[in-house]
Amino acid sequence: MSDEHQNQDDFDLTSQPNDAFFKAFFADIRQATKFFQGHLPEPVASLAVWESLTLVPGSFVKHSLHQAHSDLLFSLKTTGDRELSLYLLFEHQTSIDPGMPLRLLAYIVEILQKHHRQFGLPLPPVIAFVLNQGPDRWTVSQRFEDMFQMSESEAAALNDYVPKFQHALLDLTQIDPDKSETDVQLRVALQLMKLAREMKLMQFFEWLSAHFDSWMAVLPDPFLRKILIYALNAENDLDVETIARTLANSSHLNKVFMSTAEKLIAKGKAEGKAEGKAEGVWIGKVQMLEEMLGVESSSGESLANLNVGDLESRFYELQKQYQAKFKAKS
Repeated sequence: MSDEHQNQDDFDLTSQPNDAFFKAFFADIRQATKFFQGHLPEPVASLAVWESLTLVPGSFVKHSLHQAHSDLLFSLKTTGDRELSLYLLFEHQTSIDPGMPLRLLAYIVEILQKHHRQFGLPLPPVIAFVLNQGPDRWTVSQRFEDMFQMSESEAAALNDYVPKFQHALLDLTQIDPDKSETDVQLRVALQLMKLAREMKLMQFFEWLSAHFDSWMAVLPDPFLRKILIYALNAENDLDVETIARTLANSSHLNKVFMSTAEKLIAKGKAEGKAEGKAEGVWIGKVQMLEEMLGVESSSGESLANLNVGDLESRFYELQKQYQAKFKAKS
């Protein structure tokens, strides 16, 4: 699979917070391991050698669909030293797709074709996993063969000739991450994704503030900045002062939030939107990409000293790094 040429808006993370946060979080092998260990069926999880889990560069979702779907592909070894692929698809569209098994089949075939071109046979089994953000409950079948809706007699005659597989599923509308997740970072990330879709982000901040003192040791500042960036861009009418008051009980969390808000909103995004300054728009884009890539964030003051051309150059340099990390290579 080769990349399509894209304009700058395809990598404008301020307009694609779901795609950006999903990839920034789950591309972390530790987080991906915890997620799959906790949510794959036990027979599959017990078959995996989790220390071998690696992220495979590439995306199989068309760039035009990244507003509604995001994906990551992983590879690992089984206890029998066989290669296994895990394909994680994040659904953040507003309605359930009844044709999901068919779409997954197309992605799986593309994954297998790519493997066959590069390595030949045998092919690795591909387990497709759908993470549904909501807001609708997942009500359609996870089995591909159910899409044919055959009678009993038809199924008896034709079942051997139709593809059969089912995808794994975690439906955030049907779980409470605060109760279901043992890993704190995964608990916070899934709770954020769930409440962001329900437009209850103030409830998320209240929840996080209430637990933060006991979790602070396992929630490092780079992780906190990522969840704050996502929240501030997932719900544009959030009031920074109200959030700050909500987080006032935790001085450290409040400090990280205000620092993040000042850098990304006051000096970047808000300047660009409220005052119409091109420099403000590019400052926000640069800082967003830096945060999502995990590199040291440039100060608003230092970026404000650059002209628009220099800011654009910095953005495109970071964009190439983002492409190399998450997008399919030719």
